[in-house]
Amino acid sequence: MHMAITARDSGIRGSQGKIAKLASRLVMAVLVQLLCGAAVPLVAQAETEPDSVYQAMGGGAGIKAIVGDFLQLVLADVRIKKTFLDADVEHLAMRLNEQFCELSGGPCKYGGKDMKTIHADLHITNAQFNALAEDLQLAMDKHGVPSSEQNKLLAKLAPMQHSIVTQ
Repeated sequence: MHMAITARDSGIRGSQGKIAKLASRLVMAVLVQLLCGAAVPLVAQAETEPDSVYQAMGGGAGIKAIVGDFLQLVLADVRIKKTFLDADVEHLAMRLNEQFCELSGGPCKYGGKDMKTIHADLHITNAQFNALAEDLQLAMDKHGVPSSEQNKLLAKLAPMQHSIVTQ
């Protein structure tokens, strides 16, 4: 049985405390990235680190389930869902699977365009970027990914903010 996750179920309208917790985890992930050398290319990091994040996410099948729940959250999130109205969700899911798999230390290779090109005309704000990160954390929480492993993935995604946020 497959259940859709709604904004209410996800806690998007939840307490300020939960949002503060998610925001602090994102900040921590950015700090971890900076301390670990943000100047190192993301692909090189993914290739040289052990696949603990990949395993914690449940491997390929786990990442696929996380991406599915993540996209349901995103499409229900009043803060960002308008950005995805015309999106090819199936294609987006495929690219997110590739990206999360590669960045988590899995065997996949991301085959999509660079982040700057993809997001150039979308007028993404910091608030929207942060909302997306919160939705990803909620999806990973649902699948029992430990916070420490979530932070490792977020640390690899955080530098993309410079290429994605244009407003």
